[in-house]
Amino acid sequence: MTPPTTHPSANPGYGKRSTPGQQPAAVGDFAHLPDREAGIALYLDRLPDGADISVKTLATILPYGQCALRTALQCLRRTGHLRIGREHVRGSGSARWVTRTWFSRTPRDDAWWAAFVSGDVPSLSAAPTPRQTRSRAYILLAALRHTAPALALSAIDCAALEPLAAEWFAREATERDMLHALTSGLPPTIHSPSAFTRARLTAKLPPEPIRVPKPALRIIECAKCGAPGRPETLASGECAICRGEPAPARARPGTPLPPQRVRARAAEARAAASRPPERTHV
Repeated sequence: MTPPTTHPSANPGYGKRSTPGQQPAAVGDFAHLPDREAGIALYLDRLPDGADISVKTLATILPYGQCALRTALQCLRRTGHLRIGREHVRGSGSARWVTRTWFSRTPRDDAWWAAFVSGDVPSLSAAPTPRQTRSRAYILLAALRHTAPALALSAIDCAALEPLAAEWFAREATERDMLHALTSGLPPTIHSPSAFTRARLTAKLPPEPIRVPKPALRIIECAKCGAPGRPETLASGECAICRGEPAPARARPGTPLPPQRVRARAAEARAAASRPPERTHV
């Protein structure tokens, strides 16, 4: 199935979301699935992020009814290709949560999805980004001849000083920061622009920024009933009740809960309090 160029997009912030670290597309990616599910998975895989992949929309495009599509998507959840949940929108200035439909070409087990929800998925597994021909640091050094002619550097000088300049950017300095450090208060005569620039890049290097990692704010929901739950309780994307398993025994009245249960219930209560009044699965 080839996605049409006019496949509908979801509302901003919703729709398909590709997971990180997937293997490159290859023939047989979905050969482990039944024919119908494999065709639907291939179609979803080729859609761009933000595409509307709700059952209602897919039913208007694919040759299957809504009931068949729900069954197929449940299969994709059981085989680790799909999860539905909610994610907090960072930088929005509000406690806004949006419904997400995460898709992975590479099948993932429940442990991987649990790590994804907590934000612990290694970024190194993602495909490498091609390196630019000339780095940001090299371009700034080469442009010094226009900003401060006394610091004109050769191509060999720029290449030798590039790692030092790149470290400034790694420490969150801007081009303006570096230019000010290199060109302010220049002496009347500079005999070696390369040695002078190296000395200033080294002596005025800013300190390393203090970075506090922020955990991802995500919640996985049961694929059938939509109840939120901890990833370890949603095997194959479904809660114990929907899987037909008996509900866990409740503690007797007056029995104190262990600390980890108290924290888990507090987290669930906060998530429920911030849940938007209207949910739209796309």
